[in-house]
Amino acid sequence: MSEQRYQVEDLLYLMARLRDPQSGCPWDLQQDFHSIVPHTLEEAYEVADAIERKAWDELPGELGDLLFQVVYYAQFGQEQERFGFADVVDGIVRKLVRRHPHVFPGGDLRASHDGQTVASEEVPGQWQAIKAQEKREQGRDDAASVLADVPLNLPAMTRAVKLQKKAARTGFDWDGPEPVLAKIHEELAEVHEALASGSHQALEHEIGDLLFAVTNLARHAGIDPEQAVRGTNQRFCQRFAHIEQQVAGSGRQLEDCSLQELDALWDEAKRVLSRA
Repeated sequence: MSEQRYQVEDLLYLMARLRDPQSGCPWDLQQDFHSIVPHTLEEAYEVADAIERKAWDELPGELGDLLFQVVYYAQFGQEQERFGFADVVDGIVRKLVRRHPHVFPGGDLRASHDGQTVASEEVPGQWQAIKAQEKREQGRDDAASVLADVPLNLPAMTRAVKLQKKAARTGFDWDGPEPVLAKIHEELAEVHEALASGSHQALEHEIGDLLFAVTNLARHAGIDPEQAVRGTNQRFCQRFAHIEQQVAGSGRQLEDCSLQELDALWDEAKRVLSRA
């Protein structure tokens, strides 16, 4: 006999049980919309981490953890008689059908495709036009900045890319990566000036400008800067672990080694790990 497989309805039931005022979990009963936001962000990053490590056996579990966060918010909404899980599902399906008229003609999820195709480069413009129409229908302020709806709490580099993309749609953008490289050199010179000035505030400002310019270069090169830095972080950890192993094998501590010795071991780690 095959093992029972749980469904979405079971997950919703489980959540309701956890939040039951009489018999629920004390920790879950203490939570609210605000308190689980950090957990939601953490779960999203763990999904990204599993994908980047190609840990496909871990991915279903990580996706489940992320889905559980959605169910959590829906439970809060239901308890406050604001919305429920069905409203979340209905809302996203309606929005995606509406924003893909080239796939769902007439805004009908079940309608057969009419055979017309849309070039991939046309889709983003169509998507933005539909979003703008939705804002007008909702009575949202059309005079607001085109950057106004970029969330403030995104990771800084991810938000930088979104801001740059929004601005680029108005024509405010470089023609390609070469002008951005020139801008990076300009910003780096200003970092040197800020260092010489001794002003911490000026240095923070100029380093921020430099990082923003580097993020812009990544965007023009078709590279996600967050993913690029996560990859660099991972390589740094691997190479540093190699240094630790080599030093420990010699019976010494890292603090006993000169910077020149550690740097040589770093170069060795780059060679060894690049062949792995």
